[in-house]
Amino acid sequence: MRALVFHGPGDIRVEPRPDPDVAPGELLIRVLATGICGSDLHGYTGENGRRHPGQVMGHETVGRIVEGDALAPGTLVTVNPVLGCGTCAACAAGTAQLCPTRRVIGVDRTISSAFAELMTVPAANAVVLPDGMPEEHGALVEPLAVGYHAAVRGGVAADDRVLVIGGGPIGQACALAARRLGAHEVLVSEPHPSRRALVERLGFETTEPAALGSRAERNVVLDAVGSSASLRGAFEASTPGARVVLVGMNAPDVTLGAYAISTYERSLIGSFCYPAREFQATAEWVASQPPELAHLADARVPLDEAPAAFAGLAAGELDASKILVRLGEQ
Repeated sequence: MRALVFHGPGDIRVEPRPDPDVAPGELLIRVLATGICGSDLHGYTGENGRRHPGQVMGHETVGRIVEGDALAPGTLVTVNPVLGCGTCAACAAGTAQLCPTRRVIGVDRTISSAFAELMTVPAANAVVLPDGMPEEHGALVEPLAVGYHAAVRGGVAADDRVLVIGGGPIGQACALAARRLGAHEVLVSEPHPSRRALVERLGFETTEPAALGSRAERNVVLDAVGSSASLRGAFEASTPGARVVLVGMNAPDVTLGAYAISTYERSLIGSFCYPAREFQATAEWVASQPPELAHLADARVPLDEAPAAFAGLAAGELDASKILVRLGEQ
């Protein structure tokens, strides 16, 4: 098979790799498409230190079964990349993302992941999608599930006025999730005009970050950026008692205005990945073919052009919000 192999900051190449062996309880998947995630890009640039030389990344994916006892060959699937131990209290509760020894496909250096023509996954992590839906939409389930879990963690409900900070793929997922959960109003803050335009095509009102201070009426904020500046904006634009969900991972450490939390009794809530039930629910929503999905992937490249796509994104030369790498296309 061919795979996209990370060799260090700014260095990623298409190379031959041995086809993976299928262990008992696993499925062999021929990958159709894999999205370039912001965490992949930050790994490529060396910013997050969570990607390692020799690693095959990729976790936003869709493919068809080649081999395995659990599903018939040809079955269309997406993959829940969160791997729990299966025996701890968190796993027993269905929250493998909180497992003390969790691993994540695409992040764990020992797992050859979805930027490859073939990959193996535990059968329990494959989620079946129906034939007849656009195949590439299966690669959107994972980021959409991240946004859905953030909205669930924030307790978004019908009377809420929601602010989403950041209009990139995770911010888009948060906004869509808030609407799925019935939020009264959803506003998205985003500095880049092209991303604001995409969010508006999804049917949401947008604003520039500089204007947030005058709109301090939101009782739920979903921070899809994750920086000191974005959290400061979240506090400035939210009501006393507001719920602020931190789902973005721009920086591992941030500075917090403690009084903005304590004296106004705001709650700061962490959100990471998703439980399996929410991934499944998001896959079912994607399978229903909501029209918004047509706007989410705005560029596609074959595997051979993936190194140039990474380089262009890192240099700020590409304006795409979500690039899908189409495996098997020359």
